[in-house]
Amino acid sequence: MTVRLHGRRGSLDRRRLRQQAARLLRELGCPRAELSIALVDDETIVELNERYRGIGGPTDVLSFSLVDGVHAQHRGALLGDVVVSLDTAAVQARRARRTLDDEVLSLLIHGTLHLLGHDHERDDEARRMRAEERRVWKALQAGEAGAQPARPRSGRAARRSRAKSGRPQRVEGERRSDRWR
Repeated sequence: MTVRLHGRRGSLDRRRLRQQAARLLRELGCPRAELSIALVDDETIVELNERYRGIGGPTDVLSFSLVDGVHAQHRGALLGDVVVSLDTAAVQARRARRTLDDEVLSLLIHGTLHLLGHDHERDDEARRMRAEERRVWKALQAGEAGAQPARPRSGRAARRSRAKSGRPQRVEGERRSDRWR
């Protein structure tokens, strides 16, 4: 497993983020996958959001998949890039009264789920994605507290929950306000 961090440092604990990203990939059943994480400012994410999604303004996280289709068969591949705006994450962390590290982890979970085929275009998809975000969050928090993390989901049910209906999603981003915390 390889986790690459790029970009701004800020007050973020990069070592902890790298460890959490590695645990995230294991939790999602992708222990040999590679993931690139870019930590950027709002100016950079605005440019990416406009260029790739045609949407003006900042967003908190963007995901750029490097593998098309259902990702279950690509567990050793470079999944893609998760781009997190530290500026937007800091604002959201203050509003939610949580640490920047926790907010970035939440965004990393969300972005990685997009790379694995999750979406939230329709209500049913959004419910499934939020449930998976909560499950993974709890497993990672339990693992960090010294407890045994939940076993990764595997098999047909996991592939179904990871797959979206139809087309592969190349880029995804959203504002935190309509998500699970």
